[in-house]
Amino acid sequence: MQKKFEIKDLITVGVFTALYFVLTFIVACLGFIPIFMAIMPLIAPILVGIPLMLYFSKVKHFGMVLITSVIIAILMFVTGHPYPIFIFCIGAGLLTELVLFLGKYESIKCCVIGSSTFSLWILGMTIAFFFSFRESYFASLVDGYGQEYVDKMMSYTPTWMFFAMIAMCLVGGLIGGLLGAGVLKKHFKKAGMV
Repeated sequence: MQKKFEIKDLITVGVFTALYFVLTFIVACLGFIPIFMAIMPLIAPILVGIPLMLYFSKVKHFGMVLITSVIIAILMFVTGHPYPIFIFCIGAGLLTELVLFLGKYESIKCCVIGSSTFSLWILGMTIAFFFSFRESYFASLVDGYGQEYVDKMMSYTPTWMFFAMIAMCLVGGLIGGLLGAGVLKKHFKKAGMV
């Protein structure tokens, strides 16, 4: 386990954060179909599982995942998501840092669990569908997407769906992590991870 940041660590953070963000953005584009937006917390972590696990294999000290989560929060906020995106991204980043730390950055099992916990940041993208944000957020979508889209989205996202989305993030992240661990088995061994 390395103790200090090096330039190559920042390059790794930049490259993998950009890749992760682009892949997540592509998946989020499926949200033009309302049902896909409702199940995105399950789909996105599965589809980005392999690059995320590759990234985790290169994380060797605290801070790299946190930087990734802060960058994602900023990018999501700039693209129109409400301020709680920062809470969810940074919270998921810190939780994942803890999981990877407990595995001394050498545990494939902890990387898989980290894939699951990191996926919780996606809740920050969907929080506007629920609670006090709901009415104003959906009202703002009518002009761009039409009333029919908004009505379908509202029917797919009753309040209880938020709690189902938490489970979707965790399960999707776990599946994505296991998929990544399976595909990258030789890479993990070469990196000295068990």
